[in-house]
Amino acid sequence: MKTVQRWDREGRLVPSGRTATNRRYYTEEQIARFRQETVHRGPRRQVAYCRVSSQSQRTDLKHQRTVLEDFCVARGLANVEFVEEIGGGMNFGRKKFLALMDAVESGAVGTLMVAHKDRLTRFGYEWFERFCQQHACEILVLNQEQLSPEEELVQDLLAITRVFSSRLDGLRNYRQKLQEAIHADLGAQDPARSDEGPDLVL
Repeated sequence: MKTVQRWDREGRLVPSGRTATNRRYYTEEQIARFRQETVHRGPRRQVAYCRVSSQSQRTDLKHQRTVLEDFCVARGLANVEFVEEIGGGMNFGRKKFLALMDAVESGAVGTLMVAHKDRLTRFGYEWFERFCQQHACEILVLNQEQLSPEEELVQDLLAITRVFSSRLDGLRNYRQKLQEAIHADLGAQDPARSDEGPDLVL
């Protein structure tokens, strides 16, 4: 709210009018014009994103870039910016990935290219595809399976297994402690039954 008030004072975003309670209101056209003027100016970037999970896969990273470069030449795309990153496909905290998504959101990226959809993200690709579309960013996916290392899929599946395994272990511990607490509570209420309480299945 304070930002909107400041923009009003500075004349950057003057409201279309005021309500009876003195609240500012704006038209959709105003907001659309304002976003185009303040979010991004200048030509939109064309970005080719390449990713592998580990340092040992640098050869795969180089191969991805070569294939995308050939694709750009075939499509007549010039001034393409190549972003290369090493990080897991399930890690949404990758620095270059986050910077790229911020650029898409700001309207700075007009075209985003990846060799295979799991190079962008292992899971949830459809969400990011929709995110790009909502910000007028065309996303081009070559979908070449040979550019999606099988060893990465195995590593990601093992990571998922470890996460759920640890959660199941925690749930078992929680269940045991809860059952012990219930037995102790029943025993406190009726000492005569402390050793004869029924088994509980939670």
